[in-house]
This record gives sequence, structure tokens and C-alpha cells, in this order.
Amino acid sequence: MKRPNPELIDAENPEWSAADFKRARPASEVLPESIQAKLGIRRRGPQKTPTKVPVTIRLSPDVLEKFKARGTGWQSRVDDALRDWLKTHAA
Repeated sequence: MKRPNPELIDAENPEWSAADFKRARPASEVLPESIQAKLGIRRRGPQKTPTKVPVTIRLSPDVLEKFKARGTGWQSRVDDALRDWLKTHAA
């Protein structure tokens, strides 16, 4: 292992240990709201629509390519296509 360059070591700001990372908390938990506002830290509001459930699904490469070819939102388009298919087929 390569030794660290002594000129680059800052004794006042040592590297964090695993214990330091365990003790760390998000700024939103430890800073007063007034400081969070000045820093532009905003909390996310409640979700407006029900959340979708993350899944893993295997699709044919050509099918995936066609959905992705239209750009971002391809996963929502797959969801819409499946929902549309369910309207005319038994689940």
C-alpha cells in the first residue's frame, strides 16, 4: 500500500473512521430550520400519488430497446402498456 504524502495530511481534519460514519447524521436532523433555509435544504413533501412497487423483470432486448428509444419515462410506458393489456385480458 502506498504511503500518504505527509504534506497532504491535515491533522485538524483527519479521515473519518467507520465509527465516525456510524455516528454521522443528515444535516436535516442536526441543523436548525433557519440555517437549513439559508443553505437551501428543503424537505420533500408527501407523495401525491401512490408509490409504485420496485420489481425486477426480464424483457426481450428488442422490446426494451423500443421502450427506451423514446427517452426517459420508459418504465412508466411499460407500466401503462401492461395496464392497458390487463383491460382486455384476465389477470
